[in-house]
Amino acid sequence: MAEAGDTALPALVEAVEGSPAAAVDSGKNKEKTNSKAKAKPKVHATAQVPSGGNSEEQKRILEKRIKIFEKLQAEQKKHREEIGGEIIKITLPDGNVKEGKKWITTPLDIAREISKALADNALISEVNGVLWDMGRGLESDCSLKIFNFDTNEGRDTFWHSSAHILGESLEQEYGCKLCIGPCTTRGEGFYYDAFYGDVTLNEEHFDRISKQADKAVKEKQPFERIEVTREQALEIFSENKFKVEIIQELPEDKTITVYRCGPLVDLCRGPHIPNTSHVKAFSTQKASASYWRGQADRESLQRVYGISFPDKKKLKEWLTVQEEAKKRDHRVVGLHQELFFFHPLSPGSSFFLPYGTRIYNKLMEFIRAEYRKRGYEEVVSPNIYNMQLWETSGHAANYKENMFCFEVEKQEFGLKPMNCPGHCLIFDHRVRSYRELPIRMSDFGVLHRNELSGALSGLTRVRRFQQDDAHIFCMESQIKDEVQGCLEFLEYTYNIFGFTYELELSTRPEKYLGELETWERAEKGLEEALNGFGKPWQVINAGDGAFYGPKIDITVFDALKRKFQCATIQLDFQLPIRFKLKYSTQDEAEMGRPVIVHRAILGSVERMFAILLEHYAGKWPFWLSPRQAIVCPVSKKFVDYAMKVRDQLHNAGFYVEADTSDKKIDKKVREAQLAQFNYILVVGELEETSDTVNVRTRDNQVHGRKPVTELLEEFKAEAAAFR
Repeated sequence: MAEAGDTALPALVEAVEGSPAAAVDSGKNKEKTNSKAKAKPKVHATAQVPSGGNSEEQKRILEKRIKIFEKLQAEQKKHREEIGGEIIKITLPDGNVKEGKKWITTPLDIAREISKALADNALISEVNGVLWDMGRGLESDCSLKIFNFDTNEGRDTFWHSSAHILGESLEQEYGCKLCIGPCTTRGEGFYYDAFYGDVTLNEEHFDRISKQADKAVKEKQPFERIEVTREQALEIFSENKFKVEIIQELPEDKTITVYRCGPLVDLCRGPHIPNTSHVKAFSTQKASASYWRGQADRESLQRVYGISFPDKKKLKEWLTVQEEAKKRDHRVVGLHQELFFFHPLSPGSSFFLPYGTRIYNKLMEFIRAEYRKRGYEEVVSPNIYNMQLWETSGHAANYKENMFCFEVEKQEFGLKPMNCPGHCLIFDHRVRSYRELPIRMSDFGVLHRNELSGALSGLTRVRRFQQDDAHIFCMESQIKDEVQGCLEFLEYTYNIFGFTYELELSTRPEKYLGELETWERAEKGLEEALNGFGKPWQVINAGDGAFYGPKIDITVFDALKRKFQCATIQLDFQLPIRFKLKYSTQDEAEMGRPVIVHRAILGSVERMFAILLEHYAGKWPFWLSPRQAIVCPVSKKFVDYAMKVRDQLHNAGFYVEADTSDKKIDKKVREAQLAQFNYILVVGELEETSDTVNVRTRDNQVHGRKPVTELLEEFKAEAAAFR
């Protein structure tokens, strides 16, 4: 299955909605433009950068773009006025209906009618399920929702618009060639990739960038939108080879959108906040190297990251969290605790050291134990398959660039990037009966995905990993119960980890496989399961389901309130069709087609390992800890007793060590605390004669002397309770 939050970066930046790569508008009714380009403009394939943002060449380019933008904007405004004016009805979330004028009335007009406070804080709207600029005219009778910064829609739009402010600053200051500028997939901030030639940005440039951004904010620059033809877009961006490449790969029949704020004219799908004045706090965070399209053989770019908020207090709070996050960085803590490392001879594949392997195995043991209770059967499937399998599954056509492929005896094979096609072969290897369903098939098999080198990031984005992957083969009538079972499994697991989470239903996309009636039944089944689960959920991803079925996305929040997507529950009607899977029904004369529920609770074990390491700040709970206890003799005289205690606890299944060095006892205790041993067991003459240990914790809580047998029972109880 495709693990949530760990999909490969597409060739261009990734399906980050709102990035210039997705400059095709999703609105159903398109504005018409009276301006037609007479001929295709000349496209300059140069990537040379002018010497700074104030060069005459740069000024000429920006003036040309603005001139074309204003011309088209005026034509489109006149056209809207000519065709608009018809009365339309706008339905609000509370059921109230407002009247407006077609093509003239905007969501911002409606917000002002309701209250000044709503209008002042409104960042983006949703019209008939489609995100919509507050200043964009409504095109027909519609439903309308309005979002502020406290919503996911509002925040993501706010940060996407802030990326344009950043892009404006970079273009003005350095005359760079802007490439792409989305909000980050983690949902905390934004970045802009650009080509700078010989200029290398570092922290010394950040004040200059931020001051230019502050200037744009003070000018209250409106975000303005026009629709352009392919030829017009090529004319506007003819001097930027990167934008030209994006435009040339957009579908011929799609309308392209361009946005302007101040001097910046940018290729972008949008939507955006009303104007730059909403961004009251802006900070340039860091700069790093990147490659165009994430490919090392393409142009070298620089990525500048930023963060912004509607008030300075929120920025201050965010910066405090970031300082804590730096201390928790799994790549740093992992090395310090000797958990794992990476080597350039196997990029994107982690080496788990003994301490890290203990945690890794414990996570899988936990899931395996739950599988036994919940009726799952574990299988082991091959790592390598003939490409015929991937052609049947559809991966050869849609996912091959993310696979490791090679030739064996003149036939093409591929390392598996997911388990589901192999599980289809297991299901199909003999005749199945309805009495067997549901079949809950689990697999911890090693997966490989050919992630671009520029996308690799510690344990959170790797090329080699394992998942707690499972596929449930069931009848349609069993979907509700099976999905609800997955949700209960997830709730149990995340409560143990101390995560909070949100549930989001992603429904049928514009392009989908299968019958509409089947999709409607599937979505209803997921809705019923979510309602039966009893936790709050929302259809926040309307139209964002997979092409083969709707899904439930689960966003978890760690101790720092950062969000991650790990678990996923997806319905799949297409793989059973592609693999011609069948089972005998109660009416033996008929054969039924199973449905597959793809599900993962941890997601990739590597990714969850990283999230937990940062969530716990390296202070692993006892049940998961690779260093549960250490025995520290006060002198060499008591080493034998220390080893006896160590062996007793070790033989009971706990990770216990003994410090037999000649260091002073205070130093032994301090080093054990820094190494994050959960318990430090000090032994001396009194402990040896009474068969006890003196117990203290890594947080220096002193529990005093306890018999070893009593301590052993406490350890067992603590591990059994997942504490």
